[in-house]
Amino acid sequence: MAHRPSIQVVRATARRDTAVDAARRLEGEQALQSLRRMIGLEQVKRTVEELLALQRISVRKRAAGLRTQPQTLHMVFRGNPGTGKSSVARLLGRILHGVGLLERGHLVEVERADLVGEYIGHTALKTRAAIRRALGGVLFVDEAYALARGGERDFGREAIDTLVKSIEDRREEVLVVFAGYPREMDRFMASNPGLTSRLPILLDFPDYHPQDLLRIAEDLLGQQDCHLEPLARDRLEVLLREADRRGGIYSGNARLARNLVEGALRRQALRLDAERSWRRSDLATVVAADLPDLGTVLPHRAEAGGYEVPEGAFFA
Repeated sequence: MAHRPSIQVVRATARRDTAVDAARRLEGEQALQSLRRMIGLEQVKRTVEELLALQRISVRKRAAGLRTQPQTLHMVFRGNPGTGKSSVARLLGRILHGVGLLERGHLVEVERADLVGEYIGHTALKTRAAIRRALGGVLFVDEAYALARGGERDFGREAIDTLVKSIEDRREEVLVVFAGYPREMDRFMASNPGLTSRLPILLDFPDYHPQDLLRIAEDLLGQQDCHLEPLARDRLEVLLREADRRGGIYSGNARLARNLVEGALRRQALRLDAERSWRRSDLATVVAADLPDLGTVLPHRAEAGGYEVPEGAFFA
């Protein structure tokens, strides 16, 4: 098995690590291991490994008297709900903080309402304030395409322009991630000529296959010392395949697995509470009857032409 390097804060001149250095490196290492354990996301993982390798080699080049230039780290995340975009952004901040590329490594998550104001000049103030909060960490702009929806006179355009300028001016102080659905993000990138050149890293977050979601569900149960009996595992696989047939954008991906697990644990608790007497194995086992129906965890309803999201439904 190939050696997988750990977080390293490499310096051109030797000095003793402080307790703060050690804590930062440990936090970055833990975040890196968490990313490596995530199911799927191979392109994402490879890109992060490239960034870490580049940091290590850049420091060694400078120690050898060779010139280097800071890399632009701003990114675009394309993927449907529940594919891990915000989770990866949070881990990425901690990882890059661990190797010294980000001063704090925290995540500031914003959407259109956090950036777009109500009158002329208000949007630039709100957007700059969000950037200031994110300095030293990651500014995660969720559903970024919503900024370009309102047409030429909409204040969302002003937010985009302000972000584009700040991306260039403060590219070594903050990592900006624009995230959203694949097709909508493609249109968003085309809405401003400055976006493509300033966002050089494009990462795709594909929908999970049913077998991947089954592994995620079992991992979630394992974190609570629970497991599926064989018939429950078979039933859960059937539910996940049916959700996949209906379409990834509506299934919620990993969130569907989480919702099914949480629903199963609630139903298990109700069943066990009624029995009043249990063995330890009973408390740790989810049976087929504990699994909820798919319709109770999916926010869409059947229509003649397919499935649509009810008014007011959303994916958190």
